[in-house]
Amino acid sequence: MFKKILIANRGEIAVRIIRACKEMGIGTVAVYSEADREAMHVHMADEAVCIGPAKSKDSYLNMQNIISATVLTGATAIHPGFGFLAENNAFARMCEDCNIVFIGPNADTIELLGNKAKARETMQKSGIPVIPGSDGEIKSIREARALADKIGYPVMIKACAGGGGKGMRAVYSAGELENAVITARNEAKAAFGDGQVYMEKLLTNPKHVEVQVLADKHGNVVHLGERDCSVQRKNQKLMEESPCAVIGRDLRSKLGNAAVKAAKAAGYENAGTIEFLLDDRDNFYFMEMNTRIQVEHPVTEMVTGIDIIKEQIRIAAGNRLSFRQKDIEFRGHAIECRINAENPEKGFMPSPGYVNNVLFPGGFGVRIDSALYTGYFIPPCYDSMIAKIIVHGRDRSEAISRMKRALSELVIDGVDTNADFLYNLLEHEEILSGRYNTGIIESILRNVKQ
Repeated sequence: MFKKILIANRGEIAVRIIRACKEMGIGTVAVYSEADREAMHVHMADEAVCIGPAKSKDSYLNMQNIISATVLTGATAIHPGFGFLAENNAFARMCEDCNIVFIGPNADTIELLGNKAKARETMQKSGIPVIPGSDGEIKSIREARALADKIGYPVMIKACAGGGGKGMRAVYSAGELENAVITARNEAKAAFGDGQVYMEKLLTNPKHVEVQVLADKHGNVVHLGERDCSVQRKNQKLMEESPCAVIGRDLRSKLGNAAVKAAKAAGYENAGTIEFLLDDRDNFYFMEMNTRIQVEHPVTEMVTGIDIIKEQIRIAAGNRLSFRQKDIEFRGHAIECRINAENPEKGFMPSPGYVNNVLFPGGFGVRIDSALYTGYFIPPCYDSMIAKIIVHGRDRSEAISRMKRALSELVIDGVDTNADFLYNLLEHEEILSGRYNTGIIESILRNVKQ
């Protein structure tokens, strides 16, 4: 097992990883930008190294500085968390070249699956259904027009690299296509350092369902069930739950088996997530594979009792999975709400600033993942997510009631948040029925304007 791990990230996921390491008796090194000098992860880690100015490209995306910090502190492994360098194959390869263990899949696998277009090709060859679209990167506007005409509008332009809704544009007519391709390329280049994009047929308001997998270095692969991630605004998830309320036993089994098959086809190692789109006829299509830990991993942990971060570390250290598929039990229902520093009444405008007071909810079945504290300054230069509230109940009804109670207890003074918006969301009939889809937020916002 590793003696010291460097966490190449910030915020709640850095805190989450540090906590897992401490429970495993592993030393931790935090890295931070000048804007994060007083961040919680900096204070919690055993050691901390400043890696550059506030801008991500000069700090959390600065591969050389992160590698130097790892060598300087004597850490032998790096956990990348999510975002930033988590799906950067060049960084994973740099770690390999420096004899540093990258806690995730190897560089070749990240290159294969981190590039969404190449991942599509791999799944097609393995017999896993994929959404109609381009065979790899779109190299020209002319090519994009011809393909869009062939598969029919609407279409979706998507970044080949990265995730989190960045570099994605829905296109409903030929007149929108050129601008969508250009803006998606520019956004992808800024976010991931890679401006390649591809095209898929846009399924109108499907379910977004993903399956968590774990795979060790000895060929053992299991899935940890599915998560419904359909509550999204502009392709950014706001709420997730496990299990999906409207999936039956047969479809659940098919999704799990397809996810395991996909991981094996790619020779995958470590934790990963297979994302599917589900239409109203229970047909599912591979969308992409995230080669990292997901923001929403806690809901899976709550229903399985498996600490996914610890499993990532054990797998990276060469250990076999300590359980088989038949050993995994799914109990109850879990929901996660992402608390963002933003104002829904002002078009979800970001709300950075000082936190004058914070009081998190507690009680039975409530978990908080956050790096927030009273007196903390939320910087304007990073993602607006400041906390995650996760609840577990015996069934979905209890989980919803528990989440509403938790949201009503939350106090964050000094900045605006989306907590009230999420509370009201949990009172909508579509959410209560479980039959919502990825168009739920836009539908609600349209009704509010009317």
